[in-house]
Amino acid sequence: MEKQLEKIIRRVQKPGRYSGGEWNTVCKDWQSTYIKMAFAFPDVYEVGMSHLGLQILYGIVNGREDALLERVFAPWPDMEQQMRNTGLPLFSLESRRPLREFDIIGFTLQYELSFSNILNMLDLAGIPLRSADRAGGDYPMIVAGGPCAFNPEPMAEFIDVFAIGEGEELLNDLLDAYLASRRSSEGRQDLLIRLAGIDGIYVPALYRVEYNNLGHINTVTSVCEGVPAQVQKRFVADVDAAFFPTHMVVPAIEAVHDRAMLEVQRGCTRGCRFCQAGVIYRPVREKEPEILLRHADELLGSTGWGEISLTSLSTSDYSRVTPLVNELIKRHGSAGVNVSLPSLRVDAFSVDLAKEVQKVRRSSLTFAPEAGTQRLRDVINKGVTEDNLIAAVDAAFSAGWHSIKLYFMIGLPTETDEDLHGIANLARKVLDRGRKLVRVKGRLKVTVSVSSFVPKSHTSFQWEPQNSIAELKRKQALLRELLRGRGLVFKWHDPEGSFLEAVLSRGDRRLAGAIEAAWRNGARFDGWSEFFDINKWLMAFTSTGIDPDWYAYHRYHYDDALPWDHISSGVSKKFLMREHLCSLEGATTPDCRSGRCHGCGLCVSLEAKPYLAGGEAIASLSDTVQ
Repeated sequence: MEKQLEKIIRRVQKPGRYSGGEWNTVCKDWQSTYIKMAFAFPDVYEVGMSHLGLQILYGIVNGREDALLERVFAPWPDMEQQMRNTGLPLFSLESRRPLREFDIIGFTLQYELSFSNILNMLDLAGIPLRSADRAGGDYPMIVAGGPCAFNPEPMAEFIDVFAIGEGEELLNDLLDAYLASRRSSEGRQDLLIRLAGIDGIYVPALYRVEYNNLGHINTVTSVCEGVPAQVQKRFVADVDAAFFPTHMVVPAIEAVHDRAMLEVQRGCTRGCRFCQAGVIYRPVREKEPEILLRHADELLGSTGWGEISLTSLSTSDYSRVTPLVNELIKRHGSAGVNVSLPSLRVDAFSVDLAKEVQKVRRSSLTFAPEAGTQRLRDVINKGVTEDNLIAAVDAAFSAGWHSIKLYFMIGLPTETDEDLHGIANLARKVLDRGRKLVRVKGRLKVTVSVSSFVPKSHTSFQWEPQNSIAELKRKQALLRELLRGRGLVFKWHDPEGSFLEAVLSRGDRRLAGAIEAAWRNGARFDGWSEFFDINKWLMAFTSTGIDPDWYAYHRYHYDDALPWDHISSGVSKKFLMREHLCSLEGATTPDCRSGRCHGCGLCVSLEAKPYLAGGEAIASLSDTVQ
C-alpha cells in the first residue's frame, strides 16, 4: 500500500492532505492497543483540520492506554479518482491503514450537505453503506455525532450509533462499553443494546417508526426493553475540568482556520429563534480565566502558531473577555502573536475589543443584524437595534476600519418586501457613515452577505416552512437591484443548496434511499458550489418516490409528531412553542443573562454561577489570576 500511495500522491493537488506526519500527531503501536478508532471528517482536509472537536476527541482517545484514534478526511475528487482507478482503499493518516481494519469509525455531522461524502467514504473503505448489511460481517461500528445528529433520521439507515450532545464524557463511556462487550464476547445486537443504555446514545436499529394514513410520522418507539423512549443529550457540566488539547495537531498545509483555538465558553444566552446552536449547546458555561491563560501558554508553546482565536458562539458575551484579551496581549503580543475574535456582538463594545486585538492590521469587521427592520429583528429575537449597528460602525470607521460586512437572512418567517428594502436602507446608512468618517474614500466598502433561512430541528422555527426556490431567487434579484452603487457589494447563497439543506434537516428515515441514489448519481462535496448539482438530487428524489417539496415547505402543527421528537436537546418543546407564538406576535424574550429565567429547562441543571445568572461579572483579571 505504501508504494501504491507514494505513486498516486504525486498525481493529485495538495498531496499534504494525505501524507500525515504533522507536528503533534500521535502514532501508537497498533498491535498492543486494544481499541482502534478512526475520526472521519466528511470534508476536505483543510476544513476538517480547522475543527476544534476533532482536536479534543483526538487528545481524549489517544490519552487512553487501551485506545488509539487516527484521522481520515474526504478525499478531493482527484484523489478519489486515483483511489478508484488503482483500488487503493480509504486509509488513516497516522498509520496509513485501511479504515476497514479499525474497530470504530466516528463521523462528525457538522453540515447536512456532507451526507453524500459519508457514503462515499464508506464505499471507498470497502464497507457496506447500510447498517443492516454490516450486521453479518466483521465490519467496524459506524458512529456519528455533531449538530446534525439532533435529527439523525435521514442517516439512520447508514449509522449504527449516534452520539447526541457533547463528546468528552460520552466518548469515554462508549469506549468503555465497547471494551466490556468485547471482553464478554457479546454479539453485535447485545453490544448495541448495551450502548443504548448509555445517556446520549441513540441506536436507530432499536427503534421502530410508524406512519399514519397521510404518510406523516405517527410514533417512534423503542423495540427492546431498557432502551429509552427519548434519548437525552449529554453535556459537560464543568467545562473547567473537561479535557482540552494543548498539543493540537498542526496542519501540514494551510487550513481554513490555521491558528490556535481557545474555547472561552459554551452555549449562548441570546435566544435567536432561528439558531439551532443556541439551543443544542445550552446552558452557557464559562471557563475560568486562569485556566484559559494556562491553556494559551501551552498551546502557543507546543504549536508555534502566531495567532490564537477565542472561540465560542458569542465570544464578546464572555463576562471577562476584556481582561482576558488584555492579559493575552500582555503575555504574547511582544512575540508577534495576534488574538482574534471570530464572533462579535453588534455594538461599540465589540469594536473596542477588535481594536485592541487588531492594532497592527485592520481586516474587515463583520456584523450580523440578520434582518432589515426592527419588526423582523423582534420576530427572530435578535436583540439588535439600528442604533446599535450605527454606533458599532461609527466606532469601527472612526478606529480606522474601511471595510464592513453585514450579514442578513432572507426568507425568515413573516418577512415581507418591506424587510428587504430595510436591508438596503441599512446598508446605505452604514455606507453614508463611512463616507463621513473614513479618510481614504476609495477604500470604503460595505459588503452585504445574504443567506436563506433554513428551518432547523429543536428551534422555535422548527414548525415553519422554507420559502420556495423561486421566491428566494425573486428576493435575491430585488436586493441585487436595491444594492447597486459604488461602495456596495452584494453576495448571496445558492437557494438550491439551501433547499436541499432544508429537506435533509427536516427529513425522516424515508430519505435514506434518496441520499444513496444521489450519491450513486455522483453527488459529492455538496457544500461546495463547484461540485453541487441539484439535478443529481432531484433525479434521486424522483427515482425513490420522495417529494422533497413536502419536507422543505410543509408547515408542521404543534400536535404533529416531528421526526426528531425522540431526541431531546434538553430544551422543552413547550418552551419552543411559546417562543414560536411570541415570534408571531413580535414579542421579544430578554437575554438569559438579564437574570430572569425563561423556563427552557436546562439552566437549572447547573449549579448557579454569577455569570450564568446575570450577576456582576468579575471586573479584574488580577482578582482571579494569581
